[in-house]
Amino acid sequence: MNQTKKAWWRNPSNLPLTVFLAIGGYFLWTEHEAHIIAALPWVLIGGCLVMHLFMHGGHGHSGGGHRNDGADKGDKAP
Repeated sequence: MNQTKKAWWRNPSNLPLTVFLAIGGYFLWTEHEAHIIAALPWVLIGGCLVMHLFMHGGHGHSGGGHRNDGADKGDKAP
């Protein structure tokens, strides 16, 4: 039982699906180009906020392991 995997374009239903999605994508882009470009700065800002929220897990900001010996306030030790 030698089963070889066919390439995606050899499946008879994938090529028409690809053409349909390309045509739909073209019409979506041409009809909504101004809205998409106007929203790009907000998408960038939103992406930064989401990355900031979800990527702080590895910093170790648990709050319990910090020393408070006055070094962060500029106090000199006697």
